Amino acid sequence: MKISRKFLAAVSAAMLLLTGCGSSSSSSKAEDASAPAQTSEDKSLQNVLDKGKLVLGLDASFKPMGYTDENDQIVGFDIDCAAEVCSRLGITLEPYGVNWETKEIDLDAGTIDCIWNGLSVSEERKKVMLMSDAYMQNKMVFVVNKDSEINTLADLNGKTVAVQNGSTAQEILNDSDVGKTVTANGLATNVEALNQLEMNMCDAVFLDSVVAEYEITTTGKAFRVLEEGLEPEEYAIGFRLGDQALCDKIYSTLQEMKNDGKLAEISTKWFGKDITTVK
Repeated sequence: MKISRKFLAAVSAAMLLLTGCGSSSSSSKAEDASAPAQTSEDKSLQNVLDKGKLVLGLDASFKPMGYTDENDQIVGFDIDCAAEVCSRLGITLEPYGVNWETKEIDLDAGTIDCIWNGLSVSEERKKVMLMSDAYMQNKMVFVVNKDSEINTLADLNGKTVAVQNGSTAQEILNDSDVGKTVTANGLATNVEALNQLEMNMCDAVFLDSVVAEYEITTTGKAFRVLEEGLEPEEYAIGFRLGDQALCDKIYSTLQEMKNDGKLAEISTKWFGKDITTVK
């Protein structure tokens, strides 16, 4: 069968048209593939509002930030702040005790909504959680018994220092020059570490100055803080990576509390003055 030239020309034109459309489609798909992926909507705040509560993860022995009192109630500076934030958001606060070594697992699993318990800011933590702006300054110090012969960092050479597992205190001690001269004894809580110090089972404890000073002031135990410390730190609230909406709302509520005097009131209750750094 003969095929006319006019027919062949028409077919060729149609093929070119189809090829052109295909190229355009392929190019569009390639551009789409190279474009940044669309992020899903951040529903972290709405999820908390919908369930009507904020589940706060903490080491329930971390005085005075969040701990279990003699009436088996979880209290503390952070707890009072979080309760006020929740009240202003129209939700309830649910404190949830976690193992400080594995707190990130509870956060990622959704068991808790945040970690709010004297959580020190560090570059390592920023890799695994979203951290709010700081709300308080802190420093890491050594505590010894009042009658100890240890007075300087040099005196710690060869001594045993207790420190909480999973804490930035442990990270700082291990990475420091002092850490290379001592035997570090990792324990579950600061309470256990201070108890060991009191029983002379260790020579010093390395921990947050906020905790050390509160413990000495409220218990009257014969401890003292060395004048030389290691590093200044800041406390912030930790959230799941991506939970920016929840982080922003909670911190902006803290700012409201700073502006209307409520945050100063809570700080004065626990520390005798406003030591917060919220702006």
